Amino acid sequence: MEKIAKILRADKHRLITLEKRMSEITGKKHVFEKVDQENQELVHDRLLTLGVPRDASAKDIYDALISKIDSDDHRLFQILNEPKCKNPEDCQGIAEAALKVAGRPKGFFIKPDRAREFLIKEPPQETMRFLGYGSVEKMLAAEDLLQVYSSLRFIEGSEWLNGYFFKQYELLKPEDFEEREVVVRTLDEKWSKAAGQFVVKKKHNISHLKELGVVFIIPAMLGISGEILRMIALIMHYLHEIPFYSDIARRISKEENFAAKYVSLLRGDVVGKSVLESDKAIWLVIQRYLSKEDENDWRLFAPHVNPEAVHWEKAERDLPKLGGEADNFSKELSFWNGLNWVGDYFKDESGVDVLASFNLVDTVMSLVKEKEMVKYLYHHQEALWNKIFSEYMGEGSVENFSRDHLLQGYFEV
Repeated sequence: MEKIAKILRADKHRLITLEKRMSEITGKKHVFEKVDQENQELVHDRLLTLGVPRDASAKDIYDALISKIDSDDHRLFQILNEPKCKNPEDCQGIAEAALKVAGRPKGFFIKPDRAREFLIKEPPQETMRFLGYGSVEKMLAAEDLLQVYSSLRFIEGSEWLNGYFFKQYELLKPEDFEEREVVVRTLDEKWSKAAGQFVVKKKHNISHLKELGVVFIIPAMLGISGEILRMIALIMHYLHEIPFYSDIARRISKEENFAAKYVSLLRGDVVGKSVLESDKAIWLVIQRYLSKEDENDWRLFAPHVNPEAVHWEKAERDLPKLGGEADNFSKELSFWNGLNWVGDYFKDESGVDVLASFNLVDTVMSLVKEKEMVKYLYHHQEALWNKIFSEYMGEGSVENFSRDHLLQGYFEV
């Protein structure tokens, strides 16, 4: 209990109370001990695979995980015919590899004609200026609609997007939506210059539009180790995330106040402290990366589930399918399966305990930010909350409860 509380940065006494309540409801005992034991077994197994002793230093563990990422990334680079993502065709080749494995899901998205109407009513001036158009009608007649919409994320300022453009979504009706496939599209090379700051800030060249069912790739590379592996994993993540939100949108289309609920869904609203005033076990549903805004946000330390960690877990399960029969590469990539919630403390050079995350995304992001000496732990911690909940409530429970209660932001057990 003490170790798990330390990993989660949570109050130990709150976890003891939570354990008592969840045990009473489910009849399951010693769940935290079970989680800790499984964690130890997985750490031991993976260290054996890496050839690193259990008493190795935190730096040795970190270096071994980074080397594993480097190795897997290089092999993936070779299998995909050494793509150079500054070339849109090579970028799209990476996208097609992800689609082949993760599939082409369908969803409930805004109709193209309605999307055009939004642009006509609130013309994106900076985008038009960048492209050299004097009118939005001329731009829409000549340009790809989905690429224009994607560009709004990195050309137009957030003040205009949130204050004007997205305000139009408050008028959406269920009949403005249709069922169609998710699209993964590499933007034309002309967008690269405009997206430069976006790529540097986000530390990746991929993003998505939930409302239109689009994953877009900017033809640019940061020149960082692990980049191809990270791109593939992120595309797969979005291919699971978009249908999840689409399912919720489809469900609320039959309810009152559809537009308000849909806008809340896109905003990623989260609840306030008042929901904790209950004798029951309160679990929050956190859909945003709160630690990016404030790493000490109180919600991160409260019992919660996080659907983002579920999408990442699915992407990690997809990864081994990329290897095919190529030199046992599927087995190499399966190394990362089931590690999203795994991590432990190891001594640094000064004998101080340092938490090492075995989570694929944390490891890749640590590599991306290596020059800044930033170690990522966020995805590991979020996945661990999910692991605890699923041990009590069963496999698939995190996704189901998240889908059912995401708009409310919490549920009671």
